[in-house]
Amino acid sequence: MDWITFGILLLACGASAATGVLFPPGRWYAALRKPGFTPPNWAFPVAWSLLYIAMSAAAALVAGQSGQPGVGLALALWAAQIAFNTLWTPVFFGLHRVRAALGVIVVLWGLVLATLVAFWQIDWRAGLLMLPYLGWVSYAGALNAAIWRLNPRPAEVT
Repeated sequence: MDWITFGILLLACGASAATGVLFPPGRWYAALRKPGFTPPNWAFPVAWSLLYIAMSAAAALVAGQSGQPGVGLALALWAAQIAFNTLWTPVFFGLHRVRAALGVIVVLWGLVLATLVAFWQIDWRAGLLMLPYLGWVSYAGALNAAIWRLNPRPAEVT
């Protein structure tokens, strides 16, 4: 694995993570009704930090196989999923659009799955590193859906 490539990819993840600072959960999120499977607030930055490291390592492994067919597509999928990852936080926490955020996470889930499959075909280790991310996005999607169901008009919560 090329450590410079890994560092650049980790910077891309850091930009995505920065949306959490720009759009913090705040009082709006605290006032929402949440399902019983909502994790404590401290779990989110811990989980995302580990996931971003794994995602960056996976993409760096794939980038190191540049002569192999499918690498360009696999890395394009990685770029698309990190873009949708970045989009979710401002939609959910910034705009308070829970249903729209659910749409974003559905697309994100599909992109993560496609990235995982593309990575696995190039380097099974990279695919394996993406599995926890797919699990977390699945969990986050279920959480997003439950919050939408429990709060039919969450934008009105202050």
